[in-house]
Amino acid sequence: MSGSTEFLWYIPNQVTPGHRGEPVAADHNSLDVLTAQARALEDHGWHGALIGTGWGRPDTFTLATALTARTTSFEPLIAIRPGYWRPANFASAAATLDHLSGGRVRINIVSGQDNLAAYGDSEGDQAHRYARTKEFMRLTRRLWSEDKVTFAGEHFSVADSTVVPRPVVRGERTHPRLYFGGASDAAERVAATEADVQLFWGEPLEGVAERIARLKALSKTLDRDLPPLKFGLRITTFVRDTTEEAWRDAEAKVAEMAKSQGAGWDDHNRKVAVGQKRLLELHARGEVLDDNLYTAPGKFGGGGAGTTWLVGSAREVANSLEKYRALGIDTFVLSDTPYLQEIKRQGRELLPLLRAGPNAKVARSVEAEPVS
Repeated sequence: MSGSTEFLWYIPNQVTPGHRGEPVAADHNSLDVLTAQARALEDHGWHGALIGTGWGRPDTFTLATALTARTTSFEPLIAIRPGYWRPANFASAAATLDHLSGGRVRINIVSGQDNLAAYGDSEGDQAHRYARTKEFMRLTRRLWSEDKVTFAGEHFSVADSTVVPRPVVRGERTHPRLYFGGASDAAERVAATEADVQLFWGEPLEGVAERIARLKALSKTLDRDLPPLKFGLRITTFVRDTTEEAWRDAEAKVAEMAKSQGAGWDDHNRKVAVGQKRLLELHARGEVLDDNLYTAPGKFGGGGAGTTWLVGSAREVANSLEKYRALGIDTFVLSDTPYLQEIKRQGRELLPLLRAGPNAKVARSVEAEPVS
């Protein structure tokens, strides 16, 4: 993979312990535990990590700020929701953190449904929701780059608004990248015109290729006036020393999921989101698709990136990710549990293969930890 490819992880800001098979611990969401993950990401070659959002979870922006203050190169991909934030408040907060961190902020705009009434928000149907998101993204960019912005839209308005300090400008980067997800027609139209990076769940190669082609075509049809849309993949990578060990452990983990009916795994709205429905339907096509895309977790509670897993040795998982890269994916957001252990293992064994290309070999580290 080229040097422009980015590799991020996932930090689980959850109130309840045991997320997606993480060992249960009372301090699972303490600042020290989460900082240890962020620092391990720095030490093992990762660019940063996605930090999810949703009412009933620790506040994402607060956590991202704390982790940024305790690290030196870690880049938080901060998930936020239009409605929870207003554009000017958010643009100012993000620009300030970007300024203080030396340009380390990334933003993931989330439009999926949430407990809006709990924080005083309301929205209409899907068309209304994505129209608001589109307006939020466009206005935020203007606030990051223009002085004395005046805007009166259907959903938001500002008058004579100047955000200071400005985000860090570095090369082609003039502000934090805006990442976006969503598979509905309404979501794809927003991505095609407003997103910097469209994130996909772990669909088979054919499905990702089809979506990339459609989004590129939409960008032209809708007269996108931003740099070309980039693409990312958010998926679980289940890596072990050998193929046999990987599949044995993956099947055992799914068996445990089945016993608990997926407790601790499903943190996405399985009934509503179009992208989630697409994932949940995959296991009807087979338990293993492409070379090693394992769909069985979706039968027992896996949500989002936990619905499908790439299973195998580091070389086999790297080969699969290389195929996504060949389709046009250049941002990878990976994860597995135990989170800290897998940050280190996959940083040692998977990332060097991805950076070196399909013919590379990476020696096992003498510091490798036993598989639990």
